[in-house]
Amino acid sequence: MPTPPKRPEENQVKDVDALIQSFEQLGYVTDRALATSVYLAMKLHKPLLIEGHAGLGKTEVAKVLAAMLGTRLIRLQCYEGLDVGAAVYEWNYQKQLLAIKIQEKTEQTVEEKEKHIFSKEFLLERPLLQSILAEEASPVLLIDEIDRADEAFEAFLLELLSDFQISVPEMGTLKAKHIPYVILTSNRTRELSDALKRRCFYHWIDYPDFEKELRIVRARLPGVEEALGRQVVRFVQAARQLDLTKPPGVTETLDCVLAAMSLGKHELDIQTVEETLGCITKSMEDAAKLKSAGIEKLLS
Repeated sequence: MPTPPKRPEENQVKDVDALIQSFEQLGYVTDRALATSVYLAMKLHKPLLIEGHAGLGKTEVAKVLAAMLGTRLIRLQCYEGLDVGAAVYEWNYQKQLLAIKIQEKTEQTVEEKEKHIFSKEFLLERPLLQSILAEEASPVLLIDEIDRADEAFEAFLLELLSDFQISVPEMGTLKAKHIPYVILTSNRTRELSDALKRRCFYHWIDYPDFEKELRIVRARLPGVEEALGRQVVRFVQAARQLDLTKPPGVTETLDCVLAAMSLGKHELDIQTVEETLGCITKSMEDAAKLKSAGIEKLLS
């Protein structure tokens, strides 16, 4: 297979180290494994599938990538029942009916009338088609939480992810002028198909260790006091060791630090934990488990 042509915006990303530096300048603390996955996905023109627990910064990868490249971010939020009309395109029926009314008084043939009303003028572009029809530069297409969509929609994606084209029955096959950078995320609520995985470069994001999570807190909340940041990270890391239904992610760590700062707290103690518990746990059962494990014990 021939080497894909380099996209102009890739020139600023010379190697993995340059990508890590660019990401961190934009406030995203990454490790070399993730940076290498993003770099190779860019160079090989392959979609990148990022799986991991919720709240670990999967979606943020696409946002930071778009900011780094200075290109457009197009986001498709997946959900159960997502169909072609919401994800790809649909026709503007009201505008088509109006055009048909106007054409009734013309001498155009039926074929000419159909060609007109099934043109781009009447096409409502949804995220996937927007990424294919981008005119100026390669956009970043974020297909967020693909595991929430059903298998039928997953199968529909295969044409896009393989050939970067979309078939519109009334217009034919539309091919990308600028191949988009594609990031797919999954919280792994269900297993994705082998066909989808084969078309993607894959990376698993795990919970960060103490030092990396502390670096994330410093990067995202520059005004945080060092002692408070360390205490919150240590507490959240301890909470993840419990048998919680939804262990806290990095998002919850940042929320907890920000909540403590907003309350004017300079350290994390039992009272502060109880006041900000809603940042860490997202259910009554998990809150009860955390309390029964002993807040004071977790803090120490």
